[in-house]
Amino acid sequence: MPGYTSHKDDVLKRLRRIEGQVRGLQRMVEEGTYCIDVLTQVSAVTKALQSFGLAMMEDHLHSCVTDAIAEGGDRARGKVEEASRAIARLVRA
Repeated sequence: MPGYTSHKDDVLKRLRRIEGQVRGLQRMVEEGTYCIDVLTQVSAVTKALQSFGLAMMEDHLHSCVTDAIAEGGDRARGKVEEASRAIARLVRA
């Protein structure tokens, strides 16, 4: 079960807010908004997605990884490696 299950509605609300920001970007381009203003909004959307990704990672660490570590063995090592790769992807993004 995903770590965000207990607050799935909040997660979806956050994603809908980000979706609205992206639609706002589309509207800005359609209306011919000044480039710097569009870039400012791109920065805001990027930060929102980064924040969302970090929150998802925290949920994963507190649920899936913690559960696997409690079990120990290969499953624990696998979950830690998986989380490490996901963190590396977030950092590179």
